[in-house]
Amino acid sequence: MPKTSARLLALLSLLQARRDWPGQLLAERLEVSPRTVRRDVDRLRELGYPIAAFKGPDGGYRLDAGARLPPLLFDDDQAVALAVALRTATATGAGIGEAAARALTTVRQVMPARLRHRVDALNVTAVERTGGPPRPQADPRVLLALSDAVRAQEVLRFDHSPAHAPTTAADPPPAVRRVEPHRLVTWGGRWYLVAWDLDREDWRTFRADRITPRTPTGPRFTAREVPGGDVAAFVAARFQGSGGPGAWPCRGEVILDAPASAVAGHIRDGIVEEHGPDRCRVVLGAWSWPGLAAGLGRFDVDIEVVGPDELRDAFADLARRFAAAAGQGHGGFPEPGAP
Repeated sequence: MPKTSARLLALLSLLQARRDWPGQLLAERLEVSPRTVRRDVDRLRELGYPIAAFKGPDGGYRLDAGARLPPLLFDDDQAVALAVALRTATATGAGIGEAAARALTTVRQVMPARLRHRVDALNVTAVERTGGPPRPQADPRVLLALSDAVRAQEVLRFDHSPAHAPTTAADPPPAVRRVEPHRLVTWGGRWYLVAWDLDREDWRTFRADRITPRTPTGPRFTAREVPGGDVAAFVAARFQGSGGPGAWPCRGEVILDAPASAVAGHIRDGIVEEHGPDRCRVVLGAWSWPGLAAGLGRFDVDIEVVGPDELRDAFADLARRFAAAAGQGHGGFPEPGAP
């Protein structure tokens, strides 16, 4: 039989792993008698763990949520994962950077020395975008309110501020939106609410940092299925400028004079295939044909356009613009070989 302290930790780990544990099964896993399990459960209760007993053919136990937080048990991998998550919390857009830093300090203080060394050795840096205005952070309290409405399937009323502040005091305030909230998602470091807009009778995505919830919430509703059934694909399609799941409005195919291994790491939402030892086939999408042509031109290699014709026209249009830009101040674009 293991020592009492080790057995208590093992019992707590099992209780955290699943909701209900029959008493006999716990005894078998711990290699002790059911009577010993009952005594160990009483010891954990004295330490503050809210362990409830339930009736049944065999009877059993479950670890319930309590009014106060008792000591937590993490294995090594869980502790390191928690530290990494807290260190990168500043890049989530949830406005919890300061709270995450305090939480990491608290967790680190109670870690064994061997785990503290592992955590301190993790030089994790959350890199956010640079340049441009600071990215607004979503209020954690708003995120909790939105999450509660999603979970309860209750109609949500809120004010949604516009992208730009009103130009004059006479501008009307933003209209109150009424939606059936479906899911909270993150995209590009921002939080969004995916919801069915009751007044517009269509799916919408709302930036959480522009949402001011109103209380109380409305009646309960039966959840609808997001178009395509995949929330991630639906949101990606919306930000790609397409109403259909996973499709860009402009999509083209080219052959690049570069190996696939050198190109694949720079293509986010496209397809890269080998097309010989030093060439590759790329299928990529964008919001516009000029944008797609410019994105492919950044590879600084020869390009063969497979199709469609709109992409060829976009390359020709960009070529004229670039030629004109290069000839500014010189009376036009110089001819090849001209001094």
